[in-house]
Amino acid sequence: MPAPINHLKHRLATGEVTHGIWLGLADPYTAEIAATAGFDWLLIDGEHAPNDIRSLSAQVAVVAASDSAPIIRLPDDDPAKIKQALDIGAQTLLIPMIDSADQAARAARACRYPPEGFRGVGSALARASRFAAIPDYLATANAQICLILQVETRAGLAALDEIVATEGVDGVFIGPSDLAADMGHLGNPGHPEVQAAVLDAMARIRTAGKAAGVLTTDPDFIEASKAAGANFVGVGIDVTLFAQTLRMLGQRYRAG
Repeated sequence: MPAPINHLKHRLATGEVTHGIWLGLADPYTAEIAATAGFDWLLIDGEHAPNDIRSLSAQVAVVAASDSAPIIRLPDDDPAKIKQALDIGAQTLLIPMIDSADQAARAARACRYPPEGFRGVGSALARASRFAAIPDYLATANAQICLILQVETRAGLAALDEIVATEGVDGVFIGPSDLAADMGHLGNPGHPEVQAAVLDAMARIRTAGKAAGVLTTDPDFIEASKAAGANFVGVGIDVTLFAQTLRMLGQRYRAG
């Protein structure tokens, strides 16, 4: 019996456009609620949300039981964190702050068992192998890992073609907010210069045959990104959706 098929990886590889949201509330109950909404994927944020490996694990479990694919964004490209995220059952990872092809290659190798990489062998302890219930896990796991790298600086954009061409990289996500800050437009990812850079990157990534990702809550920019080639499209964040809805309701009744 092989490792579970990563359907999201294969959908992205065919160029299918997928939509998802960021989960930053760091709670399995709210993740389970989000998993009823019908998104293609749900990204559990370990970079900016207050998650640890146990809370990430609990959220992967509830999302994996739904029709939405669970993704983990890690805080950095530390191979030890990558190993843990894969062992708890994530098959798709988003790794932030990638600025070079060397960084990309190291992340790709950290996701894979030898000889393709250097992922540590301990899956018998882990959900990834269904606690050793998948006898062929070690032999088949590499083929089902989906690695998306996050480029969010001018240095990363300068190295984009080399990053995209790195073996083992399935896609590249452009982070508009950090890119805006690096380009001198802190807090303004909608600046025309930033948006032009993002759209250019989307086209370059897809031309190279890889999945192209972006996160924006601006409907017009969502459509512009898809027109440019984006097919891993984040369209919302649970924290802001929750906060905005509560504030609107509160304002309505305060006004009354």
